[in-house]
Amino acid sequence: MTKRQTADRLEPATVIRAALELLDDKGLDALSTRGVADRLGVRMNTVLWHVKTKARMLELMADAVVGEIPLDDLPDSPALRAPEVIRRYRRALLAHRDGAALVVGTYAAEPHTLHLAETLVAALLDDGLNEREAAWTAWTLIYFTLGLTQEEQAAEQQSLDDRLATAISGETHPALHRTLGHLTSESFDERFEFGLNSILGRR
Repeated sequence: MTKRQTADRLEPATVIRAALELLDDKGLDALSTRGVADRLGVRMNTVLWHVKTKARMLELMADAVVGEIPLDDLPDSPALRAPEVIRRYRRALLAHRDGAALVVGTYAAEPHTLHLAETLVAALLDDGLNEREAAWTAWTLIYFTLGLTQEEQAAEQQSLDDRLATAISGETHPALHRTLGHLTSESFDERFEFGLNSILGRR
């Protein structure tokens, strides 16, 4: 069987699905086109036939993660719609090991990602924001969610609370020491809702 015939046996979606399974099993640092090929039982060139490069594979994986977000039953009220989109975005990131780190490292102008952005920006416009406010608020929501979710997923693998508590002293860092109990808190759901409402001016 020729390399072309072997490649034709696979669909790009099959390659990306195997890549996401490998991500969930071993994490982003262990992800490689060779590892995906081994998982599928094919040669690495067969995987590259569909994804071209590892960077392109990561873009398609990120878009596939976003594609898992249901966007067809959102609230009618734009004031409720925008935060609900972001809540679902966070859940999709959390559904995959290192999901936030995967997405934050890409710039996927792909169908699912664009559909999410369109839905979010439309909700913000419908809620009365002007074009610049809607665009920049959408970016702020995305960046905030990616950053906090990346921290949350890292916290699942290692605790930084002890290191922070040891580094901060009441004499050298009085403000940090005063708020230490909140800085080291791993109540990510509450922190997410606080940030979300603060960005949208509903705190």
